[in-house]
Amino acid sequence: MSRRSLTTLLAAGGAAAVLALLPTSAQAAPYSGGNYGAYGMEGQYPTTSFCTGTFRQVGATKYAEGMALKYFYSDKCGSFARIENSRANCAAVLQRSNNGVGRVDGWVSETVDPGITYAYTQMGNNLNGRVSRAVLSCDGHDLVATGWY
Repeated sequence: MSRRSLTTLLAAGGAAAVLALLPTSAQAAPYSGGNYGAYGMEGQYPTTSFCTGTFRQVGATKYAEGMALKYFYSDKCGSFARIENSRANCAAVLQRSNNGVGRVDGWVSETVDPGITYAYTQMGNNLNGRVSRAVLSCDGHDLVATGWY
């Protein structure tokens, strides 16, 4: 074996070892219900290249038990919910209303993964007269929510 191929083999092996030590994706599997997914952009994360950089936080950050709930909106893509400084058994939830009256017709949630303290939902389409809101839910109970936007 030549010196060059041995160096290449060792480098590749070292890179594989480093990759094996890195954690996999930090996103838990999303849950959804109602008619979530009925509108464009639903089922995609806000990191989709089409939407990146278009979101802004709407409304004040809400707090419960030291955890933070934030609601983000883009007039191009819709909205998503994010929780921070969260404990286990909590979820960020985005609820969407079809007609703007604030009745939950569809929702999506994202739980906090072990070892991290935040989660964010996939997008909800609250464009064209629809509204949505963010909810922080822990152990099956809603702790705090934003208004409908």
